[in-house]
Amino acid sequence: MTYDDSAIYIAAYLYDSTNDIMTQFTQRDNFGQSDFFGMIFNPNNDAQNNTEFFVFSSGTQADAVESPNNGEDFGWNAVWESSVKMQPNGWIVEVKIPYRALRFAQQEDPTWGIQFHRHFRKTRAQSTWNAVDVTKGSIGLYNGELTGLKNIKPPTRLNLYPYASYLVSDFKDETDQDIAAGLDVKYGITENITLDATLIPDFSQAGFDNVELNLGPFEQQFAEQRQFFTEGVDLFNKGNLFYSRRVGDAPSTYPNTANNEQVLDYPDKVQLLNAIKISGRTKNSLGIGFFNAITEKTNVNVLNTVTNKTRSETVEPLTNYNIMVLDQQFNKNSSVTLINTNVTRNNDFRDANVTAFLVDLINKSNTYGVIGQIKMSTFNDSNQETGFSSTLGFGKNSGNFRYSLLHFYADENYNPNDLGILFRNNYNNFGAELSYRSFKPTKKLNNYFIGFSGEYNRLKNPNKYTGVEISGEFNATNKKLHSFGTNFEINPGKQHDYFEPRDNFNSFFTTKNFLEHNAWISSNYNTFFALDAGITYATFLDSNRNFHFTNFRISPRFKFNSKFLLVLGLEQTKGKGDQGYVNGQAINGEILFGQRNRKDIETSISGSYNFNPFNALTLSFRNYLSTVEYDYNFYELQPNGSLKESTIYNKTNSGENSSFNPDVNFNTWNLDLSYSWQFAPGSNLTALYRNQIFNFSTNAQDNYITSTKSLFKQDMRNTFSLRFVYFIDYNDIKKVLKSS
Repeated sequence: MTYDDSAIYIAAYLYDSTNDIMTQFTQRDNFGQSDFFGMIFNPNNDAQNNTEFFVFSSGTQADAVESPNNGEDFGWNAVWESSVKMQPNGWIVEVKIPYRALRFAQQEDPTWGIQFHRHFRKTRAQSTWNAVDVTKGSIGLYNGELTGLKNIKPPTRLNLYPYASYLVSDFKDETDQDIAAGLDVKYGITENITLDATLIPDFSQAGFDNVELNLGPFEQQFAEQRQFFTEGVDLFNKGNLFYSRRVGDAPSTYPNTANNEQVLDYPDKVQLLNAIKISGRTKNSLGIGFFNAITEKTNVNVLNTVTNKTRSETVEPLTNYNIMVLDQQFNKNSSVTLINTNVTRNNDFRDANVTAFLVDLINKSNTYGVIGQIKMSTFNDSNQETGFSSTLGFGKNSGNFRYSLLHFYADENYNPNDLGILFRNNYNNFGAELSYRSFKPTKKLNNYFIGFSGEYNRLKNPNKYTGVEISGEFNATNKKLHSFGTNFEINPGKQHDYFEPRDNFNSFFTTKNFLEHNAWISSNYNTFFALDAGITYATFLDSNRNFHFTNFRISPRFKFNSKFLLVLGLEQTKGKGDQGYVNGQAINGEILFGQRNRKDIETSISGSYNFNPFNALTLSFRNYLSTVEYDYNFYELQPNGSLKESTIYNKTNSGENSSFNPDVNFNTWNLDLSYSWQFAPGSNLTALYRNQIFNFSTNAQDNYITSTKSLFKQDMRNTFSLRFVYFIDYNDIKKVLKSS
């Protein structure tokens, strides 16, 4: 190692037999099947905030920020340089890490935390420069110390990412084109605090969502695909109050329409105008975070089918999303956090606010821990409501045997969903966990894990029992690096579901003795052919129910060579005799349920050809089909939670809406083909072709072939986009100006 005024330089000679070095070309942050050399820096030497840099034997880079509460965040990206070269007895890596990639305060004689890792992919063995006790504590506790950095100064951390994009889309014989340009900015406000801003955001190349048919009472959660919202958000994820998909999601309201009116152009998202993040941690281990985003006012047109006139109605006003975080770390393993989230909408639309206080305490020997969370939500809609939630837990988090005791509480008014995501509130639950994990290989296994957990659940209001859950898990990896496992879930006795009836906890649906079992295998990815597969079966041990659920999934992987990887996927689910809420309109307010058979088939293809660490061609394809066919007669929910077959309501008479048909044929198709080229450090050119098809009907009796034919009769959306991003370091500009 050595250093100068601008960077730290590292060179390593990694001795190994040539036949044992595994090399697979992948895109950035994808570990694949490659050996790697890792360098970890902690300029504050606080054991809790590591900055990680990895170089693979292929030359690919990965980087992340790591902390005990959030793990490794590979959404964080820095601009640094590295190179590798194969040798007859190993491989060489050389690295340049500019100071702009590290956050540190100026000190005369600093002491940094430092660690080195080396991973041997063939055996999955990993060694560290400074010894690590894997039985307890976080990995940052075992950093060594780096001294001798004299007279280094934090640089002006101003990085600019100007971009330009072109998009052309064809749908229903109409072609739209769009040319956009904008700028992302990273600026070091202080030595440790950074401002990230996106001006005129462009997310045209964000990946597609894995949409599924949702028959339940809770919304579907999607992974974030937009880079600005995945990078450097560890502080904002404290307390699980930030679901970034809320920003720029669908409008929060729907127009009120008369019988002779229809909405013409209701959007699935609103336009993000700009967003900023300010985050960092002082030398005293105080984390500071500030997030703000603004979305534009969104109107829709409502058509009067009698007069043929349209009116405009606002479904989402100009809206401001805000998060503020203070996170104080201490003792190298503990923290206290104060976080506030706020959504303010113009005019008379709903506003919301959530405040949380979080405590994470671990003793000095890193063997026992306590967590505590207190959260309060307030929203102002037609009236103001305040809700409360808490979490309390204690556990042993070291050694082979571990355990924990937990309590979860939320009243019926607690609601963080304007900027967070919570599937249900109104609970008073108690839980316990017990596990055993191995740290030394046995005769046949490299490692194994056994765990059991239990929950006793009640409503907060009314204070009533809802159910019990007992679950267990076993997983292991053998000497040939094949992994396998099994798990089960049992709900003994009667379980009362107050959410499926969807009438604000006034009714419940009762089931009895639910049982689910799952088993899976995942073979060694190092070989040409590998396989992931699993099977699940579930039923009710109830003489009054004839319910059977099966799920089978298989995903073969073909690693043709170090550049070409192809992964196929097939998953089939069948549910016979399921019972659930039917969205009819019963005349006398009855709650209607239906018995249904459901079949889901999902096929996928994921392929990549990496010419080298800087050029890649990738393919992502997914087709998802779900059919749901209801029995002819419906059921009326009884006060005791049971169902009684209705003598009035059925598929041709569901009450006020006699044309209602609950059967579903839901079919989606998504394909992305992209080429990416990193032509300079931090600078990229990406070309993307995408096509999408969607079909929704009531033809539940159609088989896969017939449904696919119907799908391809629908209009296909074809999109091509080109995006150019260039990295500019302000310090490089200064050097050029000085030399001229």
